[in-house]
Amino acid sequence: MKSCKVIRGGEGFLGKQGLNYFAGISAESANADAICMHLLVMPPGASAKPHYHESHETAIYMLEGVTEFLHGPNLEFKDRVEAGDYVYIPAGVPHQPYNPTDKPARAIIARTDPNEQESVVLLGS
Repeated sequence: MKSCKVIRGGEGFLGKQGLNYFAGISAESANADAICMHLLVMPPGASAKPHYHESHETAIYMLEGVTEFLHGPNLEFKDRVEAGDYVYIPAGVPHQPYNPTDKPARAIIARTDPNEQESVVLLGS
């Protein structure tokens, strides 16, 4: 039988996308079966590599700051994300977040795969 678990101040890791995440809930940290949740701190001018998540959905809540992201089959769409905004990214949709400002941005990211880095597919590689 599984039990509840408190994760204190997760360790940082560099994702395949080229951004640093702070590990929260995952298969590794909490023995999760179907979800992961991390904190992303995106420095000014930072940009992820264009990518998609092959088999899982992503939900994001922007805690502070402003980011933008390109998305769509050819990254042809652009949206701005501000503190208090939620973002949904379906499985398989190419996207590329970046921080066009001179201030850090912080977001909570949840995915439907407890090993979220496993289904990251970089575009153009």
